[in-house]
Amino acid sequence: MRIPPERGGREASWSYGTKAVGALQVIGDSSMNRLSDLVRSQPKHGFEFPAWLDRLVSVGIISSDPQVVRRQRFTNVVAYAIAVNATQHLVTNIVYAFQALAIVHVYNVIVIVTALMVPRLHRFGDNTAAITLLSLMLLGHLFIVWILGLDSGLQIYFTLAAVILFMFGIEQWRLFLVWFSLACVELIFALQFAPKQGLVLITDTSFHRALSGQAMINAIALNAIIIFYALAALRRAESEREQEHMRSEALIEAIMPPSIAARLKSGEEKIADGIENLSILFADLVDFTSAAQDLSPGEVVDYLDSLVCAFDALCETHGAEKIKTIGDSYMAVTGLHGEDISGAIRIARLALAMLDIIDERPPLGNRRLKLRIGIHCGAVVAGVIGETRIAYDVWGEAVNMASRMESHGVPGRIQVSEAFYSLTGSSFFFEERGPINVKGLSASRTFFLVAPR
Repeated sequence: MRIPPERGGREASWSYGTKAVGALQVIGDSSMNRLSDLVRSQPKHGFEFPAWLDRLVSVGIISSDPQVVRRQRFTNVVAYAIAVNATQHLVTNIVYAFQALAIVHVYNVIVIVTALMVPRLHRFGDNTAAITLLSLMLLGHLFIVWILGLDSGLQIYFTLAAVILFMFGIEQWRLFLVWFSLACVELIFALQFAPKQGLVLITDTSFHRALSGQAMINAIALNAIIIFYALAALRRAESEREQEHMRSEALIEAIMPPSIAARLKSGEEKIADGIENLSILFADLVDFTSAAQDLSPGEVVDYLDSLVCAFDALCETHGAEKIKTIGDSYMAVTGLHGEDISGAIRIARLALAMLDIIDERPPLGNRRLKLRIGIHCGAVVAGVIGETRIAYDVWGEAVNMASRMESHGVPGRIQVSEAFYSLTGSSFFFEERGPINVKGLSASRTFFLVAPR
């Protein structure tokens, strides 16, 4: 039997446990909440539209398909831009010649009303609004170019036909080509056959010159607005993909040891390793079931969540790898990379810190719970299994022995096997328990881990 001469028993681990608690307070909140914070966080897009504008461009959209939503939002942007452009022309023309341009005023009013109604058409189909808007613009714009003539410069708006691609998307490139070709054909037709001075205000060269300048400026502005929105939408999509990638990376790293996660991300399909001397810890909450049976689900989950998060933080502090929780049991290992002695020392320190953590926990209901911990070391097989819900696990007689060390242990104590004692005897104080009958095995010599030397 080895016990510290000045203190003995559990008290000897208090100073070490206090250090562990301090370390936990430093890193616990920042490290253990990484995954949950990332999953719950909203993507940062760099540039954010005002909320009212974001709601405006989403009017009428009911689809849940991100690709369809993106195209329909762009259709709405184009519709609003057309309405604003037509409103500007309407006001200018009314001020310049109210009666002479009456037919043009009617046209602009029709364009404004129709464009503002376009978002309401999304409910009738993915492309209904876009096709309606394009039909209006191609037919209507050919009409207005004919009325006001080529000298008005209004044919420049045909050069915006490339934005049709954003309304249909790359995946519907054939539909884009149809409408783009129609726009090109209309432009060629207008350039060949439309009257030069138009059908109204034929001799008013100053009007045509002013209208041409206005059309050019508006075309430039529309191009800028549409390109800006397209780039903003692209940045938004990229940010969302980056966020999803970060979440998937964090998830893999949360459920796998870092080295295993790196191998998975590198493309390694089958991970199966033999480890000669792995240190394995099992910890179980004694009388947890009876203490929790009269409590609400929320109370039980909150208690377990707080405790497991604390254990996870301790694993990170001591360089251990959490393997899994099974009910109210916790499993962790060290030595995955062949560091048998240093790994065994780390898991012993983890076990001592876990006992101190449980002593600091509030009671569950009216009962203060204790941990029963068992440790063993030996050869195991480790690997990744599963497809839809993958898991990293370890198997072998050493795992069974570690589980028996816990189940045949004593509440509030850390029971270790003789093999583990032999590996770490020079680094810790132990108390010999003596041989015990282990289920499925012969009588085994065991020890209680007491404190670090």
